[in-house]
Amino acid sequence: MSQPLGLDELTHAVYRFALGRPGCTSEDVLGGLDAPRDAVQRSVDRLLGLSLLRPLSGTLVPAKPSLALRTVLQQRQAEIMSKQQEFADIKEAADRLAEEYEVAQPSTSHSGWERLESQAAVLARMERLAGRATAGCMSLLPAETVGEEALLARRPLDQHMLERGLSVWNIHLESVYNDRAALGYARWLARDGGRVGTVPTLPMWLVVYDRATALVPIDPRNPAAGAVQVSGAGFLAGLVALFERLCETMRPLDSQSRGAQDQPTPMEKEILRLMSQGLTDDAVRKKLGVGLRTARRMIADLMERLDARSRFEAGANAVDRGWLQPCACTGDRVLPSQQPEPSATAAPAPGALRAVSPL
Repeated sequence: MSQPLGLDELTHAVYRFALGRPGCTSEDVLGGLDAPRDAVQRSVDRLLGLSLLRPLSGTLVPAKPSLALRTVLQQRQAEIMSKQQEFADIKEAADRLAEEYEVAQPSTSHSGWERLESQAAVLARMERLAGRATAGCMSLLPAETVGEEALLARRPLDQHMLERGLSVWNIHLESVYNDRAALGYARWLARDGGRVGTVPTLPMWLVVYDRATALVPIDPRNPAAGAVQVSGAGFLAGLVALFERLCETMRPLDSQSRGAQDQPTPMEKEILRLMSQGLTDDAVRKKLGVGLRTARRMIADLMERLDARSRFEAGANAVDRGWLQPCACTGDRVLPSQQPEPSATAAPAPGALRAVSPL
């Protein structure tokens, strides 16, 4: 109970010993406590320094704490009041700087969009929007946007919103588990009250504040090119719908749930979909945010499970198993099991040659 005074348990025990034995000497104290003599002597010296013990004719006399500690209490009170004034001065200075910062910010374009052509400008705008947010933000974070520097810049913004009771919802690529810094940030956010999920691929970087203002990349392939701030119901309705659609398919961070053993994972289904669009191995790995070797290993594993010797055969077998849906926008495509027998006198229809989109 004496810790605020800087008195440990042994020092408190020495004071109680002296209270219970009026007229005791230093030697009585040194021999009367079950502790090393040098430690007891330091405690005695500490009490003498605070005037809680006073020497009198070779004995140690306990002093009344309210009188003995008056000077100490006055000094501590002065220190606390000084700290309070220092805090008030710092807060006032911070408020003045914040006001100057807001005045210096350019007003949003009346056309509903504004170009921010540097990463510094984007970060400054994120700080401004996060500080003004009243509901929260939602973000899509591809691999190229979760570098260590970017995460260090985002963390205090997210933390400030969480402390104000706002919603912070991030969606990462599933490859986030391969990035120590990004995974640490995602787990910190989830642990502190944010919502975090993963999907196999993301279309672009996106941050939406209060469902009213969004930042989107000028060039999705080059995050350093800057961003565009957009507002207005028309713009935001589509961007929010995109985010909510991805939320329906995302997996919560560190979720262990998996489908049946013979069914593909969400990432494997996405690989099949990308292959069906004719993307190369390198293009697939960029979409997934993984290395080329990893992408090739996953593709090879899928082809082995589908018992396919070519991408075309893998696509046909995936459709037959229900792993891949044929493209709904090309109604002339016929599933392999539905292909009509070729006529000896008529040329096959063009759509019959394309069971599924080539892989």
